[in-house]
Amino acid sequence: MDKTAPKVGIGIDIGGSGIKGAPVDLRAGRFTAERVKIATPHPSTPEAVATAVTEIAASFPDQVAPECPLGITFPAVMQHGVARSAANVDQSWIGTDVAHLMAEATGRPVVAVNDADAAAVAEHRFGAAADVNGVVLLTTLGTGIGTALLTDGYLVPNTEFGHLEINGQDAEKRAAASAREDEKLSYEEWAETRLQRYYSTLENLLWPDLIVVGGGVSRKADRFLPLLRLRSPIVPAELRNTAGIVGAATLAWEQLSPAHE
Repeated sequence: MDKTAPKVGIGIDIGGSGIKGAPVDLRAGRFTAERVKIATPHPSTPEAVATAVTEIAASFPDQVAPECPLGITFPAVMQHGVARSAANVDQSWIGTDVAHLMAEATGRPVVAVNDADAAAVAEHRFGAAADVNGVVLLTTLGTGIGTALLTDGYLVPNTEFGHLEINGQDAEKRAAASAREDEKLSYEEWAETRLQRYYSTLENLLWPDLIVVGGGVSRKADRFLPLLRLRSPIVPAELRNTAGIVGAATLAWEQLSPAHE
């Protein structure tokens, strides 16, 4: 087998406002065609979203083999492919076997994973945490705080460290990027009064070898990460908007493809 030839998978990222998908070169962690995006249906019921996912999955006939497994990210706690919560999508998703539903709809084997978990896998395989051994913690700073944990490259699914109670409050209510904006904090104030306490708490609980910070605010990481005083290295994510799709496609290939080596 030609080790330099593209090995192409497919990933789809389901969000509250949009559903995005693309074929992924799984040797390089890059899209092999422009992504396709469809607005998330309203109401965003399982049946309506499955129709949109099927349309996207069929958009790359010349890129992705018919038997190629499909990786899907979903904004929820995902336990063995089943949604146990629902963030920014219809509450009827709770208890839905997302992997089974999407496999029936698309005709492909499916891995369904939490969106932050998918991003962490992408960063470990291709990005800021590439080939880092030991414990890697990814946090996404946005409206809330998403987290994901890897140990020696293996995913520990469904961590919810954004909901740690610190000083009697849910951590994300004080430390998320939305809190900085709502309270009109400078980056310096946010780092010193909110992020320092949050990341110090995580560090003392997990002793990570590396912390990766994602979310849109990571584009301005130079304005706040250097202000943090931590034992662990802390770096901005590299894949950003592509991480969910790349990570989902990677996990699907690693878990389900008979050709995985």
